[in-house]
Amino acid sequence: MNRRSFITLLGGAAAAWPLAARAQQKVPIIGFLGAATLSAWREWAGAFVQRLHELGWIEGRNIRIEYRWAEGREERYTAIAEEFVKLKVNVIVTSGAAVIPAKQATSAIPIVFGVANDPVSTGLVASLASPGGNVTGLSLLAPELVGKRARDFA
Repeated sequence: MNRRSFITLLGGAAAAWPLAARAQQKVPIIGFLGAATLSAWREWAGAFVQRLHELGWIEGRNIRIEYRWAEGREERYTAIAEEFVKLKVNVIVTSGAAVIPAKQATSAIPIVFGVANDPVSTGLVASLASPGGNVTGLSLLAPELVGKRARDFA
């Protein structure tokens, strides 16, 4: 191999190296479990993607979102959650009644819920002050927070 061929080969390898390294990087995967259909959740999913974009997470570039729609059939929640576990998603995003099957499917993957009625009595979290475990999110339960809010503003 002559010198010119060697330099060309070396230069080509150096130029391709960052591309190969980038291709091998695993992008985080979000499992998005929608309770209804895409058409019913279009605004919510769009707002979710928009906020991720504002935070620097671009779908298809540095994040992947796997959408699954239960189409109003609660019996699909468990199968979808188990599919997310097999896909090894980095986080599951869901809401409402889908949170419990997601929690039953995994204790390792973080689960973020948009809304849950009573996460303490349903066993999703140990307490509102110290949820523990792999589940977190927003609750519609306000009476238990009155004492905490009073202390915070005193």
